[in-house]
Amino acid sequence: MSRVKAKKPSLCTCELLTKEIISKSLSVLREIVTSCYGPSGRLKQLHNGVGGSVCTTSSSSFLFSNLSVTHPILKILTTSVQNHVSRFSDCGLFTAILCSNLVENFQRLNLSTATVIKISKHLLSLCTDYLNSEICGCRISVDFSNMKTLLCLVQSILASKPACLLNKKEADHISTLILKAFLLTIPEKAKDRAILGKSIIIPLKDERVMDSTVLPGIVIEMPEVQLMRKFPIKKLPSDALKLALFCISMSGDISDPGEGTLVISYGVSLESAVLDQLLNLGNQLISDHVDIVVCQKVIHPTLKQYLHQHHIITIDRVGISLVEPLCEMTGAQAIGSMSFISPTSYGYVKDLCSTNFGSKHYFHLIPTDSTVCSLLLCNRNETAWNELKLACQTAQHVLQLTMKEPLALLGGGCTETHLASFIRHKGISVPECILKVNDCTQTEYKIVANAFCNALQSVASSLEHDKGKILTDRKYGHFWSVQPDFPSNVKWQDLVSECGCGLYSNQEELNWCLLQGIDSFAPQNASIQQATNSTGHLTLDCFTAKLHGLQVAVETASLILDLSYIIEDKN
Repeated sequence: MSRVKAKKPSLCTCELLTKEIISKSLSVLREIVTSCYGPSGRLKQLHNGVGGSVCTTSSSSFLFSNLSVTHPILKILTTSVQNHVSRFSDCGLFTAILCSNLVENFQRLNLSTATVIKISKHLLSLCTDYLNSEICGCRISVDFSNMKTLLCLVQSILASKPACLLNKKEADHISTLILKAFLLTIPEKAKDRAILGKSIIIPLKDERVMDSTVLPGIVIEMPEVQLMRKFPIKKLPSDALKLALFCISMSGDISDPGEGTLVISYGVSLESAVLDQLLNLGNQLISDHVDIVVCQKVIHPTLKQYLHQHHIITIDRVGISLVEPLCEMTGAQAIGSMSFISPTSYGYVKDLCSTNFGSKHYFHLIPTDSTVCSLLLCNRNETAWNELKLACQTAQHVLQLTMKEPLALLGGGCTETHLASFIRHKGISVPECILKVNDCTQTEYKIVANAFCNALQSVASSLEHDKGKILTDRKYGHFWSVQPDFPSNVKWQDLVSECGCGLYSNQEELNWCLLQGIDSFAPQNASIQQATNSTGHLTLDCFTAKLHGLQVAVETASLILDLSYIIEDKN
């Protein structure tokens, strides 16, 4: 379409980015993401001013995809977080909170931007090297022969999504199902490199959460018109069912010729010709002894009836999302032509049965030996179900990442406070060669390191939303919280119960103090693996996602600090 008005010359505005402008643009976003963080995070209701759907969430995926930001600084931050979440699914809020706190803390320093960026990148390398080392005191190894750690990892993800509206019993049930579904996607006879299967989430809204279940194979909703029919398949118990999968429309409609011309011979009925072609296709399916016909789109009613008379089940409107899992499960190749079907295009299933959940009825395609399963997910309402679906998808992705790198970080704020203690201790005496490389003095290094550690501690403090006091211990550097309005004459040991990750309790004298008043000390690296085997529930974070989130936060903060001007074409 041509422009109504001629395009005017570009009108570029050049805005100097001062500390005040950056701080003002980040402050509101920081307050939003901070208030959403953790199991007791506050929910946000997002909607636009002209109507449309309303989203209630505390998840970074929904939050950033529904937030409309205009300032370029905010666009940089939100885009960085969204790119991280698209790759790793988890730790989006952690990344956003850490990045915004780093920018704000670094801006308060009376140091050159170049010096701050150099030192912060060095501090990042210290963190990543420590987290990847065997002596790291805030990570654990994940043993896939022990389901306990994997279950803790999944439960921690669900617990951080309050909009799912799950009680403890329901959360435990869903966690078990997610883990079961993930294990079903792992091939039994894997060689050097295992190719994981797929877990398909089937929506069951307005149903009891405890009715959720996992079934091997694929579950497809059954149309009401087929409820009155009995399955016409006749087979021996030992036989597999042959399946044909079509990825084209079988409704008999004529494709749009576009700007071309469709020429039809005199006396030829177009509808009859198309129907004859469909029935010829049906005859080929019958002669090839096909038992089930599955179509991504629509099957013509006449062809359906014809196939039904010959004891062939038809399932249409399955959608493009199920085509790939169906190919993987059955070994079929998606058929894209009605004129020729290769004998190698067919696949097989062990059985086909009908099942019902709530008020809906389903086809259940049972595989012979497959890594495809269906998670039938129930929740009270659509809003809670959407949040639960996202949490399940995040948990499945985290389990896949953990399988590639079988490690996990301690959650509940303990990794952040422990890492801050480690960095503070490293900053006591910095080798001259490091100061030379970063072109800074010992004092400048300590100032930046202190701001870096305060940002890490601010992330941990964001877990407390009820004005409680935040403590840490001088032995392991873990996160502890105390309820507000506590008596002043009571020892810390009598006020705390267990640390944020659940690894340590108040049974041991750990020399607690307020987090903001902590001085530098060398955190001990306890035998975490032994403690893990003897303790109850642990709060854990995905190692890969959190490590990458840490890198994204520091690098994005450095990018924002390094910006001097915003140049926009406002034409």
